[in-house]
Amino acid sequence: MNTLKFTKMHGAGNDFMVIDAINQTVLLSEQQIQMLAHRQFGVGFDQLLLVETSTIADFKYRIFNADGSEVSQCGNGARCFVRFVAEQGLSNKREIRVETASGIITPKLEENGLVTVNMGAPKFEPNAIPFIADFTASSYSLIVSNHSVEISVVSMGNPHAVQIVEDVENAPVVSLGRQIELHPRFPERVNAGFMQIMNAHHIKLRVFERGSGETLACGTGACAAVVAGIQLGQLTSPVTVSARGGDLQITWQGGDAPVMMTGPAVTVFTGTITLI
Repeated sequence: MNTLKFTKMHGAGNDFMVIDAINQTVLLSEQQIQMLAHRQFGVGFDQLLLVETSTIADFKYRIFNADGSEVSQCGNGARCFVRFVAEQGLSNKREIRVETASGIITPKLEENGLVTVNMGAPKFEPNAIPFIADFTASSYSLIVSNHSVEISVVSMGNPHAVQIVEDVENAPVVSLGRQIELHPRFPERVNAGFMQIMNAHHIKLRVFERGSGETLACGTGACAAVVAGIQLGQLTSPVTVSARGGDLQITWQGGDAPVMMTGPAVTVFTGTITLI
C-alpha cells in the first residue's frame, strides 16, 4: 500500500488534486488516477497535477486528465501550481519558471492574491495543433453528424477548437463537445470551446475538455477563445472571460506575443490517501 499526501485546489472552479512528487515517491497507474478522480469513490478532480524537479527550470509540471491520460498544458492548473509551491514552502519566489511538456511557463503570484501566467504564444499551423487541414486559416468547416460547424483551431500548448454560439447556456456543449473531441481530424483529440461574445472585451465560455468532459473553467480554453475572437476581428484585448466557475482576464497583443492570463487559485483542503 502507498500513502500519498495531496492538496485539493481549484482555479475558477476547475479543480485539481496537487501532489508534491519531490518529497514523496509517486507512481500512479492510469487506473489509479481514474479512481482518484472519481467524485464518489475518490478525491474527485478534473486534473491531477504533479510537482517534480527540473534540470531546466524551477520545477517540472505534469498534468493528467480524469481518464488517466497525460496532457501538455493546463492554464488554471498553472495558477494553482505556483500557489501550491509557495504554500508548501517549496519556493519563496513570487514568479517561478515551470517546465511543461509544451515548453516553459512563468506563473506569478500577484499582490492582490490573483495569479498571472505567461502562457506563451498561440500556434495556428495545423501540424502544430495537430489538426488535419491543407492550409492555415482563421476558421474551418468541420462536418459533425452530417452538419457543418465553423471552428477556429488554436494550440495553447494543447489543442482547442473554438466555435461562436448565440447562447452559451443552451449550447449542446456535452453532446457536440464529445463529438468534436473525438473527431478524426484531431489525431490527439481536442478541447471543444463554445464562446458567446457579449462585447469586444467580454465573452462567456464553456469548454468540453478532452479526457475530462465539461469543466467549470478552462484556462487554456479561455486563452484560445480570446485569441480566436481577436483573429476573427470580433474581440479586442483585454478580454474578460466568464466561465461557470468564475472570471479570467486574458490579454494578447497579436502575432508572436505571449498570451497573459490572470485569475484565482484557491486551496480547498489537504489530506492523505492510501492506495491499495
